[in-house]
Amino acid sequence: MKTPNFRRHRVAAAVAGAVLALGATPALATGFQLNEQSASSLGNAFAGGAAFTDDISAMWWNPAVLSKFERAQFIQGLHVVVPSIKFSNEASQPAFNQPLGGDGGDAGGWNFIPNLYVSMPINNQFAFGLGIGGPFGNKTQYSNGWLGRYQALDSKIITINVNPAFSWKVTPEFSVGAGVNFQYIDGKFTQSANYSGAIFSAAAGAAAAGQIPAALVPGILAATGGYDSLATIKGDDTAWGWNIGAAWDITPAWRVAAAYRSEIKYDLKGTSDFNNPTVTVPPGTSPQVAAVIPLLTNLVNASSTFTGQSISSDITLPWIANLSAVWKFDRQWEFLADVQWTGWSSIQELRFVNTADGSTASVVPLEWDDTYKIALGTSYRYNEQWKARFGVAFDTTPVTTDETPRLPDSDRWWITVGGEYRWTPQWKFDAGFAYIIGDKAQFNQNLGSTTRYGLINGEFRASTWILSAQAAYVF
Repeated sequence: MKTPNFRRHRVAAAVAGAVLALGATPALATGFQLNEQSASSLGNAFAGGAAFTDDISAMWWNPAVLSKFERAQFIQGLHVVVPSIKFSNEASQPAFNQPLGGDGGDAGGWNFIPNLYVSMPINNQFAFGLGIGGPFGNKTQYSNGWLGRYQALDSKIITINVNPAFSWKVTPEFSVGAGVNFQYIDGKFTQSANYSGAIFSAAAGAAAAGQIPAALVPGILAATGGYDSLATIKGDDTAWGWNIGAAWDITPAWRVAAAYRSEIKYDLKGTSDFNNPTVTVPPGTSPQVAAVIPLLTNLVNASSTFTGQSISSDITLPWIANLSAVWKFDRQWEFLADVQWTGWSSIQELRFVNTADGSTASVVPLEWDDTYKIALGTSYRYNEQWKARFGVAFDTTPVTTDETPRLPDSDRWWITVGGEYRWTPQWKFDAGFAYIIGDKAQFNQNLGSTTRYGLINGEFRASTWILSAQAAYVF
């Protein structure tokens, strides 16, 4: 019996779709960027981030500000992030020989993002700082059997960034800074694969080759509907990057700042696997069909060339640039502004190769655009102990025409509030709350084949709330 190629092509495309989560996971900023690096700055929607000097968490945006702190500091922060991602079906279609399935439930969930900062002045001009956090990542989980299961089920990305940095106070008004970034990424992604379609393809191929009677194919189709494989992708890597910044106190009331974080290029290594089901022949099936089905399932399993295989994918995470300003209007009020650009055009496609022979498994086009985020904020200092913060921001999406349920992304608005409490001259506590609401994301996606993947046609709605807190200690 000849080995039909449906399974090989379907497995390759399923691997590509699962790994797509590396570049497409619903997150907190657009794309899969995490802006949640400071509980104090969250209250202002991260407005003025590169010029912010309330505490050393500002080093994430701009290492130049480290030299503006005369004493050593330590900060521990935690962000509780709860996105809600819901799909409403309009005209979706099932994959071949499969039921359509449900809407997927709420694909969001609870996420906890910690970060840590420490700084130490070296002398009157130089300072050292270290920041540890997660600049990219999130997780989504659709319910089993949902109508988009052949394009996405579970997605999880974790990044850890370690950023030592130095700052130089060139003059009392002007500072520069630079740092290096060691970053680790780890991901696990799952989706279903149409096992029933593979069995039918094997049967049709065998019938065309004269290896089984063509009259058996309809019975095989009827007896093997609704079976799925589970495709799982795991991968990780480490890489290096850098960041620079400058801050200028134009007057005692005005500060402007600019900062840049470099691209980080990964060569992910991982494995792919398929968990194929056991096919049970229904009662009443003709003996001829019952006899052929085990042979067909063995053939399908044997042609699963990506089961337990090593794969790799090159991906470049984007550069990030900020231009910020802070204006201290008087002793109580200050106003903050920020424009952030993110170079998502570094991700134009995702190419996946089998590391055993270097062959290309699949190429997935994305053609993402660069994005921008505009943030405005204000703070009011009630007294020496209490300070209130408010902010609003608008964030654009990198997604153009190549949509995916792993990133039902859209332009979004941030509304934030926060506050500071200085308990003692050494201890300071900050908290912030944000609500993020995205535009409706219209979907009409079949990854090139409704037969293999079904058609997702409908509307995604996404929103997120964030509660952040941090404690800062001045030595």
